[in-house]
Order: sequence, then C-alpha cells, then structure tokens
Amino acid sequence: MDEVTISRAIVESYTKELLDSLQVDVAIAGAGPSGLTAAYYLANAGVKVAVFERRLSVGGGIWGGGMMFNRLVVQDSGKVILDDFGVRTSEYAPDYHIVDAVEMASTLCSQAIKAGTRLFNLVSVEDVVIRENDRISGLVLNWTAVEMAKLHIDPLAIHSRLVIDATGHACEVCQLVVNRVGGKLRTPSGAVMGERSMWAEVAEQRTPKHTVEVYPGLVVSGMAANAVFGAPRMGPIFGGMLLSGKIAADLCVELLKS
Repeated sequence: MDEVTISRAIVESYTKELLDSLQVDVAIAGAGPSGLTAAYYLANAGVKVAVFERRLSVGGGIWGGGMMFNRLVVQDSGKVILDDFGVRTSEYAPDYHIVDAVEMASTLCSQAIKAGTRLFNLVSVEDVVIRENDRISGLVLNWTAVEMAKLHIDPLAIHSRLVIDATGHACEVCQLVVNRVGGKLRTPSGAVMGERSMWAEVAEQRTPKHTVEVYPGLVVSGMAANAVFGAPRMGPIFGGMLLSGKIAADLCVELLKS
C-alpha cells in the first residue's frame, strides 16, 4: 500500500464532493435529528442538499439519550418516521415507544447519506450570504478547528436557494440573521424569543407548528424552532423533532417550486 495514493484518494474524493456542494438547493446547518430527517426526505425528493455539522460526530443530542441512559422515547407520530428509516422501536405504553439512541443516530445518518445527502462534519457556520431583498442565499463556512483555535482565517461561502437552521438550542443561523444582518424574524417580537423550561407535552406540540420559513430563504426546524419562538424544551422525547424535520423538508420542496 502506498501512503501517497491513500492521501490522494482522500483529498480528491472529498474535494470533488465539496466542489459539487458549493451550489445546492438546500443547505442545512446542523446534523441533529431534525436536520438529518429533513436531509433524508429532501434527498429522496430529488433535491440537492448538503448538511454542515460543527462537531466531529453527527446526531446532535441523540447519542446520550436521557442523562446518558442511551434510550429515547417517541410517540406514535414519531414512530411513523422511524419506520421510514428502518429504526426499531418497542412499545412501552400507548403512544410511548422506546428507541435505542445509538441505532437511531447511526441509522438517520446512514440513510440520509444513502439517499444522496452530502454531509460535511467539522465545519462551522460563521455567517450567512445575503442577496436581493435581504434574502438568505447561502452560508459562510469555516473549519471548526479554526473557530476553536481562534485563528484569523477567512471563511469560504456556499450558495443555496434555501437554508434550514437545525442547530438545536442555539438556533445559530437565526441568531446571525438578527444580530449580524439586523433582520426581523417572523416571530411576535421579530427576534429570537429564547427557549423556555421543560414541558414535554407543549414542546412536542409546538415544535412542528414552529417549523416555518422564519425569514426569507430561511426555514427553522427542531429544537431551534422552539428556541426561536419561545417555546419550552422537551427533553429525551424526539418525535416532535423528527416530525419537524419532515415538515421542513416538505416546506422546502414547496418553496423551491415558487
């Protein structure tokens, strides 16, 4: 085996995929449950989609389950989506289904990639691209290592017709729109309203409801949607986030037609 051939294979294949992802239909920030779910359904619909994840691992908060017990709960509506992915569940009580967190995270990732998603980990979103009428038209990216080391290195940009903020509690893209662009979100206050304390029942209902185009060209999903609209967190029940990802994908498909 030749080390240079190994290195060339890695650099050439990665660079080819990155170059092909500089212009996509939908760019997703965050590879958590809603981001991976949205990517899977978008790719299956024939949409060119790329996901950019800050961390080394993908899956967001799935892996740790509840307080490091690597089990999660979904309700009936969330189970339907896991059935689409081929993730096994077991009924604990009516409308409560137990999921192995490791199986769920790994399967969401695997199925999204097999569907055609381009997924880039260790890449952070530093800014957004703005075009006519203050529309979000892409993301400004840098290596997570650059961000962590606080190095003064300029980022690169990708263009997309739509962006999904699936960055979880931090709702990072929406924060950029408010704090850097000076934009007003489609929330009652026009700003990020902030996540509230845990109330699983309310949070699970509101997560899908708050999955909307929150700013021109920007759809918000998952826990980011609740944080933006001032709704509660839900803890280790994931059905709402899965549903939100599916709704985000369906919404993007419709918006791409307009």
